[in-house]
Amino acid sequence: MELRPITWGRLAGRLARHLDTLVPADGSPWLKVAVDGAPAAGTGEPAGLLAEALRARGRVVHQVDTGGFLRPASLRFEYGKQDADSYFEGWFDTGALWREVFGPLEPGGTGRVLPDLWDPVTDRATRSPYVELPPGGVLLLHGPLLLGHWFPCDLTVHVRLSPGALARRTAEGEQWTLPAFARYEAEVGPSQAADVVVRADDAQHPAWTGIPGDGE
Repeated sequence: MELRPITWGRLAGRLARHLDTLVPADGSPWLKVAVDGAPAAGTGEPAGLLAEALRARGRVVHQVDTGGFLRPASLRFEYGKQDADSYFEGWFDTGALWREVFGPLEPGGTGRVLPDLWDPVTDRATRSPYVELPPGGVLLLHGPLLLGHWFPCDLTVHVRLSPGALARRTAEGEQWTLPAFARYEAEVGPSQAADVVVRADDAQHPAWTGIPGDGE
């Protein structure tokens, strides 16, 4: 995999420009983008920069953090609070993401997307109001373990950390999740599945694969 240095700001600008050339593959009027990466990779920051770049180009953007779509604690902790297989297989409510985020953006959909569903602190439903994404708008989903679920995304970006960098940058209390990300690498292969890969071992000096077919 050939990687080239880039800044986060330039990366956001290049991705935003590329998205302006895309037509939703499913025939709907909404583009769907996923920024995938472990919590230690900080996907919220590049997703936020991309959202800013898209808005500067006149696009309406709705960001969704998968942290708002966790399952209730009774389901997440069924096998203990530090079970890596449970984290990999069942912490994130992918069914709700399909139903409340991607479903409304299918052809003929309402465009009314739920921004979040569950508050892990209170372990209660957030009851957030729906957000209506107008035709031509962009859904920007970010968080861990996003690939391999067949989400209908028009562009997928994987923010990659090497195993060593992932271990160094994962908080002590979250080290138990590392086997889940090793399993993700083995079973899903996010660096092969994503359209764009960004290596972020050095957070100040990312490098990327470029955009397939972009010609630059």
